[in-house]
Amino acid sequence: MSTQEQLVSETQNVANRLVELCSQGKFNEAQDELFHENATSAEPAHTTMPVAEGLAAIRERGKQFQDGIAENNGGYVNAPIVAGNHFAVAMGMDVTMKDGNRMKMDEVAVYKVADGKIVSEQFFY
Repeated sequence: MSTQEQLVSETQNVANRLVELCSQGKFNEAQDELFHENATSAEPAHTTMPVAEGLAAIRERGKQFQDGIAENNGGYVNAPIVAGNHFAVAMGMDVTMKDGNRMKMDEVAVYKVADGKIVSEQFFY
């Protein structure tokens, strides 16, 4: 197996595991298992927290979002598309926030993998 084939295989394994865990709603477990301690996470620039640096900051941003949710009405995570050491996943959620507003969101997340760990993620929505 060539170096490129090994890279794609490693990325595919990480991508498949991320989709598996996220499909089960195990977002914290996915971060614990798959993310590098110094990973970065980028939301679109118009959001209140566009970039989180480090796993602790990524977890805190996720916690803040989860704390605002009153009810999860559904969601999906599609199969990943792998290219080299990157992969993309289309996903969506339908939640009712504690303020009573219902939010349906579809997004594409792009991940970069190095040494078997996710080192960056970026969301487009």
